[in-house]
Amino acid sequence: MDKIMEKFELLYEGKVREVYDIGDKLVISATDRISAFDHILKNVVTDKGAILTQMSKFWFDFTKDVIPNHMVSVDVNDMPEFFRNDKYAGRSMMCKKLTMLPIECIVRGYITGSGWASYKDNGTVCGIKLPEGLQESEKLPEPIYTPSTKAEIGDHDENISFEKSIDVLEKKFPGKGEEYATKIKDATIAIYKKCAEYALSKGIIIADTKFEFGLDENGEVVIGDEMLTPDSSRFWPLEGYKPGQGQPSYDKQFVRDWLKSNPDSDYLLPEDIIEKTVEKYKEAYKLLTGEEFKRA
Repeated sequence: MDKIMEKFELLYEGKVREVYDIGDKLVISATDRISAFDHILKNVVTDKGAILTQMSKFWFDFTKDVIPNHMVSVDVNDMPEFFRNDKYAGRSMMCKKLTMLPIECIVRGYITGSGWASYKDNGTVCGIKLPEGLQESEKLPEPIYTPSTKAEIGDHDENISFEKSIDVLEKKFPGKGEEYATKIKDATIAIYKKCAEYALSKGIIIADTKFEFGLDENGEVVIGDEMLTPDSSRFWPLEGYKPGQGQPSYDKQFVRDWLKSNPDSDYLLPEDIIEKTVEKYKEAYKLLTGEEFKRA
């Protein structure tokens, strides 16, 4: 008698990712959905999920000497039979279970986006005073850490100070707030510096990015979620980089810019924008990893 394949229910469905509980581990599958301005767009971007997963794998491997990560395997053959098919192959990562910390760890190495708008208004970014006379897209003297709360789908993340992040963590982990807040801040800056330096050598500026951290079964801080993908970062080409203006982008800023220019789009992108977006993702993948993207 044939063995009935075990099915796994969705534990959580985010804007882009689906998370499955497989017992002592999780399987996180990145879909081809794309989100912007806290909305899920009506299009899908072919291969996007696989690119995000493979790029995260690259960075998790690259930074494991800085901080442990939650990755176990991206090979569906290492996962339950339920995942061994085209729907999940290439786009899924089996991970350790973590107790996630309720902070998005944002690091900015260049001044752009909402940070630039805030700086023009009052000379600060998320309450951090910056030197006078900075230009749009200029490299900051040192990367700055600007954490935020993690919002539910449809809500907006809220920028908070480092001191406020201590309070948020202390409420959830009494007696550990300052320790965890300091650890994730220091890890965020250290990872960013290492990866930004590497990316620059490959022709890509990482202007800013965000990380998420959790606690493993031993209470150690571990990086989870995704890592330095075009969905969670601003990637600019080094060639042609010029402060004093906006920069062309390898990430979904390309999508954001189109949506801003087409406010009546109802979050539906034309096909040429979708094609250009996936081309940008693949180009960034090749530059950073040195390999052509191939769907597993």
